[in-house]
Order: sequence, then C-alpha cells, then structure tokens
Amino acid sequence: MARMSAEERRENVIRAAMTEFARGGYHGTSTEAIARRVGVSQPYLFRLFPGKKAIFLAAAERCVEDTIRMFSEAAEGLEGEEARHAMGGAYIEAISEQPERLMMQMQMYLAVAAAEEEGDREFGEAVRAGWMRLWDTIHLPLGADAHETTTFLAQGMLINCLVAMGFPADHRVWAGLGAPEVDG
Repeated sequence: MARMSAEERRENVIRAAMTEFARGGYHGTSTEAIARRVGVSQPYLFRLFPGKKAIFLAAAERCVEDTIRMFSEAAEGLEGEEARHAMGGAYIEAISEQPERLMMQMQMYLAVAAAEEEGDREFGEAVRAGWMRLWDTIHLPLGADAHETTTFLAQGMLINCLVAMGFPADHRVWAGLGAPEVDG
C-alpha cells in the first residue's frame, strides 16, 4: 500500500477535524481525538498544523468552501427564483445527508463569539471572510439583489436552527418555508 503524502494526510486531518469539531466544538474537542480519528500521532498532527486553532480554522474554511461549491454547482446556468430553489434544495439535501456540515457551521459561529469575548478576533475575521465569499456566491444568481440574498441566507439560518433542534419535516414550524424534505 502506498504511503500518503503530507497533503493527503493534511486533507484527512481537515475532514476528521470537521467531524470532531462539529460534535464537540472548539473547546470540547481535543487534538488527540482528531489525531486518533486520522490514525496519526499528535506530534505528526502538529507537523501538519501549528496548533489546534489552525486546525479549526482549516476545518471552518473547508466547511465554507464546500458550501460555496455546492451553491455554485446548484445555481450554474440559473438565475433568480430558479437559482434560489436549486440552491435551497441542494442545501437541504446536504445538511440532511451530512449533518456534520450543519453542526460544523453552528460551531464556527459559536467559536467566533467565544473567541471575541476573550479578545481574539482571528476566528471572527476568518469566519466573516468566508461568510462574505458565501454571500457573493449567492448574491449574483439571485440577481445581485441584497434583499433576496439576505432573505435567502436568513431562511437558511432558520433552517439550520430547526434542523439542529430536530423538528421533523412535517412539523408546523416549517410551514412558512414550504415543506423541506429533511430527516427529523
């Protein structure tokens, strides 16, 4: 069996970190758990990343980039209402099939709030930059309309909260959003 390159191991660490941080958050996840999930030692983990914060920020960046790629692919060649429906459907499918993606997003926002409370702005700057790339990805297919973009993202955040709280798809709280097909 061929040995993995450092870049392949780094990729494995990022994916494992997304899963671990999604479950335990920044403060509740140990680098030992990430290393164990990947099958490497902690010292090797720290040869790939300078510390836990760098691992978290790489996982957060990957989460945002995966979401951007998903929205871009869903909206390709579409505009306005068609793009909105395609992106919304792709998002609901993604968080239904990959709940760790939703959980990682929620942990990112919590990590920003906690870090900034402690005077650390790096988390927030990185996550806000990702949010702006996400905003721009959605904004153009929706006709470069700020209201439409805001509404789409606001509905997405509501969907995040409802899914995270475990509301089943047939619950009345979904009525104003249409009938999303989420596993509850």
